[in-house]
Amino acid sequence: MQSAVGWGCTHATYDGIEAIGVDEVQWRRGHKYLTVVYEISAQCRRLLWVGEEREEATLRAFFAWLGAARAASIRFACSDMWQPYLKVIREQIPRALHVLDRFHIVQKMNKAIDEVRAQEAKALKAAGGEPLLTHPRWCLLKRPQNLTDRQENRLQELLRHNLRTVRAYLLKEDFQLLWTYYSPGWAGRFLDAWCRRAMRSRIEPMKKIARSLRVHRRLILNWFRARELIALGAVEGFNNKLKLTTRKSYGFRVFGVIEVALYHALGNLPEPEGTHRFC
Repeated sequence: MQSAVGWGCTHATYDGIEAIGVDEVQWRRGHKYLTVVYEISAQCRRLLWVGEEREEATLRAFFAWLGAARAASIRFACSDMWQPYLKVIREQIPRALHVLDRFHIVQKMNKAIDEVRAQEAKALKAAGGEPLLTHPRWCLLKRPQNLTDRQENRLQELLRHNLRTVRAYLLKEDFQLLWTYYSPGWAGRFLDAWCRRAMRSRIEPMKKIARSLRVHRRLILNWFRARELIALGAVEGFNNKLKLTTRKSYGFRVFGVIEVALYHALGNLPEPEGTHRFC
């Protein structure tokens, strides 16, 4: 990297990092991903590092760049359920409290709902039934408080029918109560009860979600242990800014170019003293 961004990266301070957020972001068509690592400490939020692809080797390259001494100060790590990330974080910073990102859990839940809806809509069409599920996708995926009046009326009409999609939707909405708990113990009891209900629902996409939540139960409950200590919503906020940066460029083609643009926009880098100053 050159110019001000290169100077800023060279002179930035990376000591005392207490919390990181790790995520993957698609930046080009054809499943081309970036691995991004943010600092989400209470006193500092910024892009720390960006690498190509979303593999184990990519995240290992971040820890190699950071160094073992600096990595030892990390107390919290936030990520999604992507297995390569889980493995590397567990190996590189085993003493850090590893938290699963709430946004990605909700995202997986919405994906399961949409899968149930698509399957049932196809079955209803084949049976010559009423096309109840042809257009209400966003009625089921959006938060109730974000629905338009038309969408809310459509949802209320849909809820009157005994459909697998409706049962899956109600399971999803009940799951949102998990985030209202403060005690990890009580949150764990609610999570276990919800998983039992989902497994008894005989709706396979919801059962798949329940199995995944059981596997990652400990990491999910760490969210409640860290919620008051680090900025858990910062990762998704940074991702939205990252996507805006790539849209402004009408699509980056070369990794080196997007690397410079992202550090410039999100890196919170120190700036070199200019020749001129404006008062």
